[in-house]
Amino acid sequence: MKRIIMTAAFFLSSLLTMADEGMWLPMLLGQQVYNDMVKRGLKLSKDQLYSINKASIKDAIIIFGGGCTGEIVSAEGLVFTNHHCGYGAIAAASSVQNNYLRDGFYAKTKADEIPAAGLSVQFLLKIEDVTAKIDSAANGLTGADRAKKVAEVSALINQQYSDPAKMVEARVNALFKGNQFLVFVYQRFKDVRLVGTPSESIGKYGGDTDNWEWPRHTGDFSVFRVYMGKDGKPADYAPDNIPLKPKYFLPVSIKGVKDGDYAMTYGYPGGTNRYETSFGVKLKTDIENPALVELRDMRLKHMFEQMKNNPAVKLKLASSYAGIANYWKFFDGESKQLRKFRIYEKKQADEKAFLNWAKGKPGYENIFNDWQKAYAQWEPNARHRMYINEGVLGSPLLAFAASMMSLESDMVRKGIDHPDVKKGLEAADRSRKTFLAEADLPSDKKILADAMKMFYHNVDKNQHPIGFFENLKSGFGDLKDDAAYAKYAANVFGSSIITDDARWNAFKANPDAVKLQNDPAFAAASQFLKNYNSKYGASRQQFMAADAELGRIYLKGIREMNPAKIMYPDATFTMRTSYGQVKSYQPRDAVKYDFVTTMKGLMEKYKPGDYEFDLPASLIEKVARKDYGQYIDKQRNDLVVGFITTNDITGGNSGSPVLNGNGELIGLAFDGNYEALSHKIHFDKDLNRTICVDVRYVLWCIDKLGGASHLIRELKLMR
Repeated sequence: MKRIIMTAAFFLSSLLTMADEGMWLPMLLGQQVYNDMVKRGLKLSKDQLYSINKASIKDAIIIFGGGCTGEIVSAEGLVFTNHHCGYGAIAAASSVQNNYLRDGFYAKTKADEIPAAGLSVQFLLKIEDVTAKIDSAANGLTGADRAKKVAEVSALINQQYSDPAKMVEARVNALFKGNQFLVFVYQRFKDVRLVGTPSESIGKYGGDTDNWEWPRHTGDFSVFRVYMGKDGKPADYAPDNIPLKPKYFLPVSIKGVKDGDYAMTYGYPGGTNRYETSFGVKLKTDIENPALVELRDMRLKHMFEQMKNNPAVKLKLASSYAGIANYWKFFDGESKQLRKFRIYEKKQADEKAFLNWAKGKPGYENIFNDWQKAYAQWEPNARHRMYINEGVLGSPLLAFAASMMSLESDMVRKGIDHPDVKKGLEAADRSRKTFLAEADLPSDKKILADAMKMFYHNVDKNQHPIGFFENLKSGFGDLKDDAAYAKYAANVFGSSIITDDARWNAFKANPDAVKLQNDPAFAAASQFLKNYNSKYGASRQQFMAADAELGRIYLKGIREMNPAKIMYPDATFTMRTSYGQVKSYQPRDAVKYDFVTTMKGLMEKYKPGDYEFDLPASLIEKVARKDYGQYIDKQRNDLVVGFITTNDITGGNSGSPVLNGNGELIGLAFDGNYEALSHKIHFDKDLNRTICVDVRYVLWCIDKLGGASHLIRELKLMR
């Protein structure tokens, strides 16, 4: 513990320099940061924010699933998170007959709550600083050797702090690009059940049009419950499990928000790179982001064509489509904002200042020469990598086919009678069933055709797999003709063993490596991946190792250069808090956005029958009568739907509680604004906003639309 306090004191030794910027580790809050929080409006002690020995806010904050945040809001383990975080579980619980995505769902009793198979939540138990242990083991090592030793020691530490019998698991996390290491210890609960969700027309209101935009009117919430065994310990699902008795749960405020109010988020931001170099910014804006956006745009177009007129296909593809769409728009906006704010030039200026300081310091003065060489060697291959990941493997069929490459290797090396081959065949058979249940072959066929066409035209022809496009041309036509790629894709889907039960069963009954190798889907996936891995995979690994090592040295130098500057670590999907205020903003000349949105604005967007802006009849009827009950905002004589704050968040914070100065829940964070989508690399103190659904709208939907007043009675309401 002494080590943690000393480390915190080192980093937090002067006043904040950037208002509202910072994703702070709540367990390492220095006095200066805490004092600034109090100055802004915090009414809680540091122990109330985070404590190992006493119940605190940190005990109400959970990792929800694999990439979101949730919060405990009742003494019976009730969880609030975003609708898009619960989307997969909601879709899995739905059917064409009971379509909870379309119609919404609220369990009338605990017995009606729906088990969410595969979904779990994690509570943070404690953290400890293990920097000395890892640095000692890695002393004198650099690059790949250092990374290997760090991984080995981290694995041993994880094992030491974990206890599988109690579902306790530890994860060492590198902060400040590997200059500090903390072990985070969690307890996992696997019995999580769906309690309530609004209809998709509320939970995704505005769809892709409004995604990353303000003003926003999305009711982005869902409700779950965590269960435990009768002995009070984590347990797998069982009908007689009982609701979790949490160490702490959040009170819920229906007092509303005002412009300028203190606002604080807690959660698990997934990843930022605020200390990125100018080389990295250029690679993103020139190559990586444009390729990703172009390929995802193509995939979304073909998926949407099949979804819009077929409820069954929409249900099948809903979760996948939502995930692809979310970051399609993000990366497009990120590139535009990085250019608009001239972040490349700002990074160059920072690097120039560093180099001036580094003169005569052997450990630092040459790192940018080395960095430039590393980027120069990798950059010609970067587009190829994006087209493999987002193009070739963007086809679900080829992604599944690629998963069989290890099976094919075992068949060749070990023989078809080897136990590993039999296990591999059984696993492939199970995976194929899942693939076919989740895939939409008509859209996938079009994705495959376009992915091949785009790869041919946009990736350096010297990097193409040898003979692939020549064979495509000889078999299906001119490579300048879209019809050639369509014919090729039709052939793949029409003749693959993967897409046909009879062919698959024949292969299973008489497994043959040559037959698999000649399968058109497997042959394509294998050819592209082997070409990439054999020629460019090592280059990627060398680049990543060099980039990580130089990044560690650079950040170490920055800290030496600015010993009095407060620094927060990049987001790493570890618990963080950010603080700021509810605040309107002016994105451009003569335009000012209010800090809240209301039902009046929601109805102004309403388009009957529209895919993105339709609304349930029950909502329209209650709005007409202004049936808002105790949730009405009296100042506006309306129901507030959403609000914005200046908090610093990123992906992973979805579902994070937004708290007032008393630690009471006032909303759920779910998005950022388009004008500041550079936030993973650069935080804009004037334009950055966190978009939140107001908890009063959440409660109104649960109570008035869902008829689930029993859930409201579970909460500790602050009026």
